[in-house]
Amino acid sequence: MTAIDQRLEASPPAPVREAPSASARALATTPDDMAMLRAAVDLTRDLATARPGIYWPDFLASALIGYAGMAIAILAQQVWIVLLAGAMSALALYRATSFIHELTHIRAGALPGFRFIWNLLVGIPLLFPSFLYEGVHTQHHAKTRYGTIDDPEYLPLALMKPWSLPLFILVAALAPVAFLLRFGVLAPLSVVIPPLRRLIVARYSALSINPDYRRRPPEGAFARMWAWQEAGTSLWSIMLMASVAFVGWRPLLTYLAILSVAMVANQLRTLVAHLWENEGDTMTVTGQFLDSVNVPPPAPLAALWAPVGLRYHALHHLLPSVPYHSLGEAHRRIAGHLGSGSTYEKSNYPGMIPLVVRIARSTMTVR
Repeated sequence: MTAIDQRLEASPPAPVREAPSASARALATTPDDMAMLRAAVDLTRDLATARPGIYWPDFLASALIGYAGMAIAILAQQVWIVLLAGAMSALALYRATSFIHELTHIRAGALPGFRFIWNLLVGIPLLFPSFLYEGVHTQHHAKTRYGTIDDPEYLPLALMKPWSLPLFILVAALAPVAFLLRFGVLAPLSVVIPPLRRLIVARYSALSINPDYRRRPPEGAFARMWAWQEAGTSLWSIMLMASVAFVGWRPLLTYLAILSVAMVANQLRTLVAHLWENEGDTMTVTGQFLDSVNVPPPAPLAALWAPVGLRYHALHHLLPSVPYHSLGEAHRRIAGHLGSGSTYEKSNYPGMIPLVVRIARSTMTVR
């Protein structure tokens, strides 16, 4: 049985709440398009294998370019060089950190050592260890959780007040400082203050946008992985803060500024990854797909702001096990097979700006 088959049989759509908006009602009650779901599975059976020859060079080159740009931005004297190198670093490190998404979906044993090296070179140095995402993101893909209050990665942003969108971006801009304090100050203190430890695990140990999400304490092998990643990130954070006494403020501030730009880019990408129009009801698989977004070619900049296959986010929700390097081919096959006017085509959008405008306009109609 395929993953889609299991999700379809897991549970029926929940009843619609008493007074949802028209768009929310349409999404929550959309019947499953079985032709599309079967085509997605049947046409991509040979695309599920992760290719180390693509993952490793892509990840390592992104990290190398990112750190080289950061070094130039720290050392350069001319403002234009600092800005150019900083922008290059932010984009490259944004791409490198985006591989955290792949870590949550890669089959066990498919890429030996990739998780460890990713955390060593990117996760820990950029205050972004994979335990913050692993075990959390998979809940976003659960049939009975997507778009509900139990989804850690969902907020009905299109149905919230207009001020919620700039606040959503501001949180990302300030996130590097928050991570530095979380790992460099709160984590060490929590070792000797049990109530603080419980608070940190529940509230501040997940890359979640749902403020009501609470994380459970880790267990078994995952708890051991969490422990070494958190210890390494805490040690690195303490070293960063202590570095001010030896090399001054510029390196740390440049580092935080670059991370802030990268996180804002990711937050903007997150803002347009979905339509955010569900009001908490359990949705059909097709409803979840239609609430998600593809930005396929020829959108020229999508590969920069939605790297590592994230431009095919709706398709990813249909086929979460397909590696990023195969999503383009999967999209071509499915779109070609189903043709124009299909349900599949309805999740394709031309770019970021029209999506931001759509969500912004929706917030302005909220009473």
